[in-house]
Amino acid sequence: MNPSSPDGHYFSPEPSVASDPRVVDVLLDGVDLQLQSDAGVFSHGQLDEATRIFLDGVPSPPAHGNLLDLGCGYGPIALTLATWSPGARVYAIDVNERACDLTRDNARRAKLDNVHVSTPQQTPADVVFDAIYSNPPIRIGKQALHELLATWLQRLAPTGVCYLVVGKHLGADSIAKWLTSQGLRVDRLSSKQSYRVLEVRRTDREQI
Repeated sequence: MNPSSPDGHYFSPEPSVASDPRVVDVLLDGVDLQLQSDAGVFSHGQLDEATRIFLDGVPSPPAHGNLLDLGCGYGPIALTLATWSPGARVYAIDVNERACDLTRDNARRAKLDNVHVSTPQQTPADVVFDAIYSNPPIRIGKQALHELLATWLQRLAPTGVCYLVVGKHLGADSIAKWLTSQGLRVDRLSSKQSYRVLEVRRTDREQI
């Protein structure tokens, strides 16, 4: 992938890089998935370390309600949530159409019919989320990242919770400080191999 080319980034809507399918094994507590990844989609050919640390460290998801995987890639977080909470509705969202297609196909092959895959524009505007999970796309830039998080945190239920994993070297402390400045409560759940798992909650019923 050519990082200097906008359509080579994993956060491009339609990456032009040639397809190179590779299978990724996701083996976690209660989870045994074989997922198809592809070039032009985040973490091609592997389960990246941040996501593994994240899934090993977050509390069990709600058994019911609406869960969101923000920036789903080929679907390791969304499909893990769907496996852990078969009674919940898991929304897997990505701007990358190739990523959405992969997640949709991976959910079908895994027989997880509680996964709803869409781009942000295709996601129903009235859905409120009981929990949000994300390995956010830090490389889109600080302003774009802040706008992304603010947009979706507005749709967090008043009693809901958001979990983020961010590398310390990629600005975890800066993001935590910014979230706090927006009137949110931010707690660090864990820190491992320079990655920090943050828990974010609304402190009142007002939108950000």
